[in-house]
Amino acid sequence: MKTGSVDYDAVVVGSGPNGLAAAILLQQNGLSVLLIEGKDKIGGGLRTEELTLPGFLHDVCSAIHPMAVASPFFETLPLGEYGLEYIYPAVAAAHPFDDGSAAVLKTSVLETADLLGADKNAYLKLIQPLVKSLPDIAADVLAPLHFPKHPYEMARFGLNALAPATQLSKRFDTEKAKGLFAGMAAHSIQPLSNMATSAIALVLMANGHLKGWPVPKGGSKKISEALALYFLSLGGKIETNRYITLLDQLPSARAILFDITPKQLLTIAGHKFSSIYKWQLERYRYGMGVFKVDWALDAPIPFTAENVRDTGTVHIGGSLQEIVESEQLTSKGHHPEKPFVLLAQQSLFDPSRAPNGKHTAWAYCHVPNGSFKDMTDAIEKQVERFAPGFRERIIARSTMNTGQLESYNPNYIGGDINGGIIDLAQLFTRPALRWSPYRTSAKGIYICSSSTPPGGGVHGMCGYHAAKCALKDVFNINVK
Repeated sequence: MKTGSVDYDAVVVGSGPNGLAAAILLQQNGLSVLLIEGKDKIGGGLRTEELTLPGFLHDVCSAIHPMAVASPFFETLPLGEYGLEYIYPAVAAAHPFDDGSAAVLKTSVLETADLLGADKNAYLKLIQPLVKSLPDIAADVLAPLHFPKHPYEMARFGLNALAPATQLSKRFDTEKAKGLFAGMAAHSIQPLSNMATSAIALVLMANGHLKGWPVPKGGSKKISEALALYFLSLGGKIETNRYITLLDQLPSARAILFDITPKQLLTIAGHKFSSIYKWQLERYRYGMGVFKVDWALDAPIPFTAENVRDTGTVHIGGSLQEIVESEQLTSKGHHPEKPFVLLAQQSLFDPSRAPNGKHTAWAYCHVPNGSFKDMTDAIEKQVERFAPGFRERIIARSTMNTGQLESYNPNYIGGDINGGIIDLAQLFTRPALRWSPYRTSAKGIYICSSSTPPGGGVHGMCGYHAAKCALKDVFNINVK
């Protein structure tokens, strides 16, 4: 529907899940859309490469995707027709302990609760109502601040979600239940004493029961490839190897959407913004970074707890108190001796990830933003702690510190994979305090990255809401 003398109706800069979601929604509504990517391949954090040895496929950034299958927008897209196939581990996530046992998140709420012993009823009381209501409120949870369609259910969720994880974990008596909850909450990448750190734990656990924590067959790149192919099938256009540093480098368009964080946005388009909007963006805060390791293995990781050997995601951190202390130290600029480690074992379920009989593993720990410290030894000691003999199975490794992560994906400022800390102060006001977080102060320019609500994760909802806003503002198209 190209209008007037512009080259395109809309241009989207950045092809991460949010950029792709924005481009798709715009194209679905009859616009002419160009998607621009600075790298030679699309995907942002959704890429898969042979990082260690030939034949070993490693997810460069994101790996396990509970939010992708739970995304209200992605659910509406025919991605299976474009090569996307999910594999669902029977055990979504596991949390091993030093005594050789483990707490696990299974599809069944009752089965998960049964395995928590004395905390069975406490777990059911906390999680069962959310599992029941989440399908109705998911679109409200993954949206900017607004009046929800189901206010009672949202209020009930919010009362628990806004609590610090250290506080909500007091619902449990056993170390197993407390540790399982702490590992979930640590996905928030901030001190667990912060307000709203319970939100991510609750959503991840409920989605584990509703949708599972799947592995994309062939790697995370299959999600971005399916999204891109669907976008192209609608008539969209993609250009790669075109890194944008100035607004003048873009073709003319009525709307421009940036899947980037405030730091890059200021560099590219800051001269177009009002002084107060620039002031707000300049004060946007980034959170902790990550240090990542990928391994090529000659056998599966020999976890002591048997029920950890067949799970997709493993939270390695021991007790609640140990995880709380680790995240607190990291937030203050220190490197814990025993960091919380998030580990994925994709090749256990997807043989295409490694040569016959071999395996891959993926892991990261949190580090201070901008840290260049090599955390390989600390991470491997943590894995070895719960899987004696692990190091003997390593045949190659690849590591990425915060600087290397940012070089690979410029949205990861200082290694922050969430596009900015998602604490209470930036939960709904990211990237600035405005009626719509997606509008900049310049007409026709929008931000659609994880620096907007609902924040980090492969769900595309930041891009969806930004595109919805642009459709209404610029093209007078209302999307329900």
